[in-house]
Amino acid sequence: MIKSANQYPVHTLFSHEGNVLYRIPPYQREYSWYKAQWEDLFEDLIEAEGAHFLGTIITLDQTTDTLEGNILHVVDGQQRLTTLTLLLAAVYSVLKEHIDELDDDTRTDVTNLGRQLVRKADQQPRVRPQKQGHNLFDYLKTLEGAGLPVEGEWKPYYPSRRIAKCYRYFRAAILKLAETEELSETEAALRVHEAALQAVIVKIEVASHADAFVLFESLNNRGMPLSPVDLIKNHLLAESEKKQIMNVDQAFKHWNDMLTSLGDSYSTQERFLRHYYNAFKTELPDVPNASVATKSNLIRVYEKLLEQNLKKVVDALVEASKIYGRINCVVELDQPTSLDRAFQRLMRAQGAPSYVLLMWLMTKQEKLELSDAQVEAVADRLTSFFVRRNLTGYPPTYALAKLFMTTIDAVGDARGDDVLTLIGEKLNAVSASDEEFPARLLGRIYEENTDVARFVLTTLAEDAMTKETKVDLWRQEKNHFVWTIEHILPQGENLPAAWQEMLGGKEVAAQVQEEHRHRLGNLTVTAYNSNLGNKSFIEKRDRQDSKGRYIGYKNGLSLNAELAARESWTADDIEARTKVLADKVITRFPLA
Repeated sequence: MIKSANQYPVHTLFSHEGNVLYRIPPYQREYSWYKAQWEDLFEDLIEAEGAHFLGTIITLDQTTDTLEGNILHVVDGQQRLTTLTLLLAAVYSVLKEHIDELDDDTRTDVTNLGRQLVRKADQQPRVRPQKQGHNLFDYLKTLEGAGLPVEGEWKPYYPSRRIAKCYRYFRAAILKLAETEELSETEAALRVHEAALQAVIVKIEVASHADAFVLFESLNNRGMPLSPVDLIKNHLLAESEKKQIMNVDQAFKHWNDMLTSLGDSYSTQERFLRHYYNAFKTELPDVPNASVATKSNLIRVYEKLLEQNLKKVVDALVEASKIYGRINCVVELDQPTSLDRAFQRLMRAQGAPSYVLLMWLMTKQEKLELSDAQVEAVADRLTSFFVRRNLTGYPPTYALAKLFMTTIDAVGDARGDDVLTLIGEKLNAVSASDEEFPARLLGRIYEENTDVARFVLTTLAEDAMTKETKVDLWRQEKNHFVWTIEHILPQGENLPAAWQEMLGGKEVAAQVQEEHRHRLGNLTVTAYNSNLGNKSFIEKRDRQDSKGRYIGYKNGLSLNAELAARESWTADDIEARTKVLADKVITRFPLA
């Protein structure tokens, strides 16, 4: 079944001297990675201590003509390889822009990078996506735009598809790395370049398609491997017994007490362990070469901590987990306090990176002379920060751990309101400005970050509710929100005739739809998305259920009050409502 299975650094897989080409077979799905995966890849590469492990790919040798080179069909791993080459293309483009500033050796490295992405002999890309969803055309156009010697073809709406957006994300991420770390653009690009080329991939070559699919199914259906959290637990149990500090049962009970407070989510458990170390690092035993706990060094960090002072560390983890569980809203409370509701808003705003700061503040609350109202004020300020951050992407993900750790360090002798002032100043210094934030709000917010769009819309709707009109816009059924984002002007293809006529004809309607469909003014929330769909505006506005209750835009939400009174919905209407809602969001989530 397996012809070979070896671990290779990326620079070997894409050797500039090699003759290997990776082709994505036509039966593979189109490129489907999103911003979350791009962020994870970039962050993992930047944070890695040594070579980052990128996972496994399965290939099938389809070479038929030795003159064409070694042709490998990628049966598994196409998303990873495509994304990796787009990251390297972004690196190449930044370095190419500064080529006159580089020394001869670095210029050679840039030339070699170009040949790693595009084979010199015939100018074929090393990775060749399939054509589905315009993937191949978009990929070639992106490489061409990066300055590589290939000819691309522009297809309609190319900039809004994922391959183009992925490339732009990595370009922006490199420039933000330069700004955040106070590097030149070339230094930042070279740092990413080295991290990417030193990363390793296990390449498994198989003999036939049948073998490839059997292996693929086996790799993807086996039980989950042990996570870092599992390995840290095992080390705790072993060290407890070895040093006779606690017996295995006692150590296991402590560990389970901690997990009970954190809930069943592995990501929460793993994040808590990182945040605990980062929050209390100055009070913990020294761990060499671990200025910050990351996914890649977490096991090593806790091995050292547990070896040096097991009982104290475990007891502290159990206590801190209770606070962290509350911040993370693990348990749904019958009578939540105002502070608990603030934590809930922060969680819904995707503010988890700031839990490290809140855990530290609440642990030190008495010493810092902070009331619950003051902690609540911090949580609300963090919510505003993350609404801005998650829409603009600034500061970048990899800078957040450092931001909150330096904020903790900066508190020092501050007490009470001075703590709030200091935290506000730290956040203001790195937040998106009142120029950048509105620009994103006025753009295609649904494309930029659907979660932010939903959060700001539901918040505006909730703010106007009374006890009599209160509706739970965050209710879930089968792990899906009941209330979802509704595009007033439909987002799908084949716009119905009623919409085409309202917007001025088929061609004008298509242009308006492309430009305005994902803007804030064209969005609302509804519990009956499937009932509205592509219907005309009037049908959506007046839609009722079988009992005569309004389920369209006359559903009573203040967010829809303007829509309920409208007779039409045009580009000008979307533009006007976008500006109104953007102003409300800026007021609702201020910098100070």
